[in-house]
Amino acid sequence: MAPHAVATLAKAALPSVPGVSLLPGVRKEPSSGHLLLVRRRTGVVVDADHAARYAAVCGFPRKDAVPLPYPHLLGFDLQLALMSEPGFPAPALGLVHVDNVIRSHTAVLPGQVVDIEVRVGEPRPHPRGRIFDFETVVSHEGGDVVWEETSSYLHRGSGDEAAPRGLDLAEVPPSGAVWRLDAGLGRRYAAVAGDWNPIHVHPLTAKAFGFPRAIAHGMWTMARCVATFENRLPAATTVEASFRKPVLLPGSVAFGSRPRGDGGLDFSLSRPAAPGADPTWHLLGRAFPTPD
Repeated sequence: MAPHAVATLAKAALPSVPGVSLLPGVRKEPSSGHLLLVRRRTGVVVDADHAARYAAVCGFPRKDAVPLPYPHLLGFDLQLALMSEPGFPAPALGLVHVDNVIRSHTAVLPGQVVDIEVRVGEPRPHPRGRIFDFETVVSHEGGDVVWEETSSYLHRGSGDEAAPRGLDLAEVPPSGAVWRLDAGLGRRYAAVAGDWNPIHVHPLTAKAFGFPRAIAHGMWTMARCVATFENRLPAATTVEASFRKPVLLPGSVAFGSRPRGDGGLDFSLSRPAAPGADPTWHLLGRAFPTPD
C-alpha cells in the first residue's frame, strides 16, 4: 500500500476518534444542502503486476484484460479522500457499504493510460439513515468512458421508513461451490486493495467495532463471485450487488447462480445451511450485458 494511501485512510478515520473529531480541520460540518465533492486523477497507468495480485487474491483466472471489478481499486483512495474532507458530513468509519453497481463498457487492459474521477453529492433517504452514492468514472486518457461504478454507503441515523431500501435482487439458493475462507483473507485483500479498515484485518480491532471477529471485505465477496462467471459474459457487463450479513473470518460461504433471460445471471453468497433451512444471505447480485 502506498504511503499516501495509508495517510488518506488515517485522515478519513480521525472524525471517528472521540475528542480528535472536534478539532478544526477534522470536525465534520453539517451538509449545506448543496453537497458536491469531486476528486480527479489523470494519466494513471494500469499496473499489470498489481492487477495480477488482485486477480490471484480474488480467484480470477489469468487473461489479457484486468478483472472486471479491478478498476474499483484505482478510485478507492479518492473515495477515502472525499470522506476525509471536512465538507463531507459523515465519518468514514461510520459508513456501511450496502450496494455496489459496476457498469463496464469495454475491457480495461494492463498498460493502458486512464483518467479517474470520483464524486459524491447530497445523500438520499434510507429507512435506517441516509445513503451517500460515490460515483467513479474511468475513461481513456482524454477520451471515452470505459468503466463506471456507484458505491452506496449507509450512514446510520434517523431514517425514512418510506424510502427505498436499496437494490431489489433475487434470492438464489446455493448451487455451486462452498468456499472455506481463512483468518488471513482480510489482510491479504487489504494489502492489494489498500482498504485497511480495522474490521477486516484482525479479530481484536474488529471486536472494537462490535464484530466477534474480523469480517471479509464486501468488495472481495463481490469479486470472488464475479470470478466464477466473468469469462461467460461480454466485456461490456453490468454487475449489481447488495451486501447483507457480514462474512466472519475464518468461515465458509456457499455460492449460487442461475441464468437470466437477458443473457446474464443472478447470483448469491450465503452461509452453508442444513437441507431445508433458510439461508443466511451475505450477498445478492445480478450480472447482465451493459445496455448500449
